[in-house]
Amino acid sequence: MVRLTADVIAEAAQLVNPCRERELNLRSYKFSVVENLGATLDQFDTINMNDNDIKKLENFPYFQRLKILYVANNRIRKISPDVAQSLPNLEELVLNNNEIKDLADIDPLAELPNLEYLSLLGCPMCAITNYRLYVIFKLKTVRVLDYRRVKKSEREAANKMFSGSKGDKLLKEIANTFVPGGELDDHQKRKENEMPAADREKIKAAILQAKTLEEVEMLQQQLQAGVIPGKRGKKAVNPEVEEEEDEEEEEGEKMQE
Repeated sequence: MVRLTADVIAEAAQLVNPCRERELNLRSYKFSVVENLGATLDQFDTINMNDNDIKKLENFPYFQRLKILYVANNRIRKISPDVAQSLPNLEELVLNNNEIKDLADIDPLAELPNLEYLSLLGCPMCAITNYRLYVIFKLKTVRVLDYRRVKKSEREAANKMFSGSKGDKLLKEIANTFVPGGELDDHQKRKENEMPAADREKIKAAILQAKTLEEVEMLQQQLQAGVIPGKRGKKAVNPEVEEEEDEEEEEGEKMQE
């Protein structure tokens, strides 16, 4: 097993990136635990840890300088509750293609006071209904989510959905999908066991019929999240889609004139 030792850190590539920021490249070493980062002496604006096997975002020393953290293509399932204490000035976090399954798993990020850019694309939680509105509601400082700017209408929709007594009830239901201190593998197994066999087979059949890689990945995320193709509850609020539909209707009226 590869470990992130002080020697590995000392020998890793260091550069000044196009944004004139000092960057440490710890990409593709395949270590599974974040450790010994105190050896960097807080000398970097950006740390790239993409393409490793990290399972939990934790063990960061106090980094006053660090502003950008790349941890895409890992196996991250949990985020340490004290991440904000260690990274108080973090502005950008890229968590693409990890194994974060439940909406409540990103709650520790709400304590990051300067987080403005966040991406979770490819994580199973992205397939959950109202995922985007939940993240916008929880992380008040985020201005760009999944490389799309957060609109004022989305903030209003998120506040409307999760505020008040109904919103509190919905947030409690979301929180109850996570078992504090429990193993996420066991939690996921319980969710899958609760899903009827017919529904599981329906998803698997849809995966076999998918024509593109994107469709396969989305269906796999739905299977992990317990979302069944063709079964929809209350329609998710998506202000951006509504705005696009309004624009199309206006264009159609102009063409008819």
